[in-house]
Amino acid sequence: MKLLGNRTRIVSVLMAVVAVLLTACDRMVWNNPYPAHDEGENILYNVFTERPKHLDPVQSYSANEIQFTAQIYQPPLQYHYLKRPFTLIPYTAAAMPTVTYYDYDDYPLPDDIEVDEIAYTQYEISIKPGIFYQPHPAFAKNDQDEWLYHQLGDDQLVSVYQLSDFPATGTRELTAHDYIYQIKRLAHPRLHSPIYGLMADYIVGLRDFAGVLREAQNSERANGAFLDLNAYPLEGVEVVDDYTYRIKINKKYPQFIYWLAMPFFAPIPWEADQFYSQKGLIEKNISLDWYPVGTGPYMLTENNPNLRMVLEKNPNFYGEFYPEEGMPQDYMNGLLIDAGKAIPFIDKIVYSREREGIPRWNKFLQGYYDASGIGSDSFDQAVQLVGQGEATVTEAMAKQGIRLETTVAVSTFYIGFNMLDPVVGGGGTEELRSAARKLRQAISIAVDYEEFISIFANGRGLPAHGPIAPGVPGYRYGKEGVNTVVYNWVDDEPQRKSIQIARRLLAEAGYPNGIDRRTGAPLVLYYDVTARSSEDRSMLDWMRKQFQKLNIQLVVRSTDYNRFQDKIRKGNAQIFEWGWHADYPDPENFLFLLYGPQRKVGNTSGSAANNAANYNNPEYDHLFEQMKDMDNGPARQVIIDQMVDILRQDAPWLWGYHPKEYGLYHEWYKNVKPNRISNNNVKYYRIDTDLREQKRQEWNKPVLWPIVLVIIIVTIGLFPAIAAYRRHESSRGIQNVQTDSN
Repeated sequence: MKLLGNRTRIVSVLMAVVAVLLTACDRMVWNNPYPAHDEGENILYNVFTERPKHLDPVQSYSANEIQFTAQIYQPPLQYHYLKRPFTLIPYTAAAMPTVTYYDYDDYPLPDDIEVDEIAYTQYEISIKPGIFYQPHPAFAKNDQDEWLYHQLGDDQLVSVYQLSDFPATGTRELTAHDYIYQIKRLAHPRLHSPIYGLMADYIVGLRDFAGVLREAQNSERANGAFLDLNAYPLEGVEVVDDYTYRIKINKKYPQFIYWLAMPFFAPIPWEADQFYSQKGLIEKNISLDWYPVGTGPYMLTENNPNLRMVLEKNPNFYGEFYPEEGMPQDYMNGLLIDAGKAIPFIDKIVYSREREGIPRWNKFLQGYYDASGIGSDSFDQAVQLVGQGEATVTEAMAKQGIRLETTVAVSTFYIGFNMLDPVVGGGGTEELRSAARKLRQAISIAVDYEEFISIFANGRGLPAHGPIAPGVPGYRYGKEGVNTVVYNWVDDEPQRKSIQIARRLLAEAGYPNGIDRRTGAPLVLYYDVTARSSEDRSMLDWMRKQFQKLNIQLVVRSTDYNRFQDKIRKGNAQIFEWGWHADYPDPENFLFLLYGPQRKVGNTSGSAANNAANYNNPEYDHLFEQMKDMDNGPARQVIIDQMVDILRQDAPWLWGYHPKEYGLYHEWYKNVKPNRISNNNVKYYRIDTDLREQKRQEWNKPVLWPIVLVIIIVTIGLFPAIAAYRRHESSRGIQNVQTDSN
């Protein structure tokens, strides 16, 4: 009876524990990767895959960097979040810049003057008063108005390991001087800005200024002093007053205004530059490249690029509001519900580094990431095609409240021919060039990018008919935009020409059935790519099969990115893959990729060389020089059409495709409109934290019954052992009693 009673008590206790655990299931989320104190907070959860290399706006130029810098820094201009086509509007500027043309005697000229009459263009920019920097130790002062941290001693640095270790911070108002200071930094010999070469061609005196700084740096380095850019004047910039500055541009460069919306032209305070120049901080990796200083809506408060990065709302940011107008569909899509409200809406953005796609995807489905891209492995799970090829989410995704947003990126992925190569480029005589042109045209027809997009991009792309991406002025839609070298227009749509036409062109090029008529040897071409994963082998096999249609043997040469870049720079690649995402929405930003003076080998422009194909056509170059300084309009479109026709005939690229970007968003993620030209978009987003918490609880209830069942089975299995043990103890007790009696 006693053993039975013990069993009853054990079972009762066990059932009570089970009841507690099952009750806890309703309110606990055991797999939450975030701290408990973040529950219900106004936080956006995002991911990044590659660690940013530069966060200093004078050096940063990569997409994985601008997702951070664009939230922190404020250039004078920005893009309207909702309007299409992309429209520039003031950011810190009080109004759009005043643009004035001047002749060689410094007299102002009318706006419609011929380009040749213009000596320089002046941009006058007035900024809004009352804009303040984020709290930062570079601005901290004591009661005597002296800098606290501009001359740090060893004793002060002992306890400093990161920026937050400084106990005091300060701020000050943004001024025009800060914008001038950043422009001067473009020429700093130590910083190696990627746009210095281009800007040195346009900003008056910038190239000479770089020479002055080189000499000054050598002198200051010898003395161990800080190179104060305020001490060196730059001819092309001028401070009018604390809120107004001017920039002088050689000749006319209409695209310059787009650069004023990029972090390269955001303000940098001299105090931060001096603060970060201290040797003790540099040794601890405390620098502007690691800890930005901005006036934007967010500031970087945690930088661990191998694990996570955190942006938090800048407490000194105010005075900006959600747009009050947009496109007609924006009203229907609920994108103007927050019109006129103060931004930003989100308090904190947590970026977690995720190198692998599967964990990232699973965490999104569990509600731990608020948005997700779509990999090929998960495409069928997420997206289905309906109607006329229109994409929508699958039923399973729709049940979770997940929606799909799509947009055609302002990008182009292409395969380039090295025009210096004797086989695919042609060489010195017109006969050889003509033969190589027909070879390139034949390959352009044979490589079926419609099939490529269907197989490898899940339909997410548009076949390209030229270098300019959709949505950019100069791009032609419909029949007017068809590449007639590769396509026919049939039943109101482009249809790729037959492989028989490609084979005829190949024979005319001197390679009937892929055999070199002169040598009798098979035609072998070499395709340089960056190192690929095993998953990409099928893509390369597909490309070989495209060339095999013409009986051309394609040899793939895979290498790491640095080696690949070196081969392109030296002109040692024959055929190569590349891509381009627009810096700004202007056709010049695509057409300059094939401008002769911009070629990689034998570059004569003195600026960054982006013509990786080394294409050089004097007629095209002449038209480019006419087009680049023109304003958008019918006259410019005529020249662009001529240029694109030349490119289609010469075929220096396989035009490839323009990617279509697909993004998945949970229903609690509001105000999302994809926009790859404008990068400072986080301030417009809103998170419904209550709905997110509810869904996380619903989707992540711990399943405890298997654990409970195992515990019960193990416990019941122990009862015989417990009974045997108790009998053994009882028998020992009886024996001891008998011994005592004796």
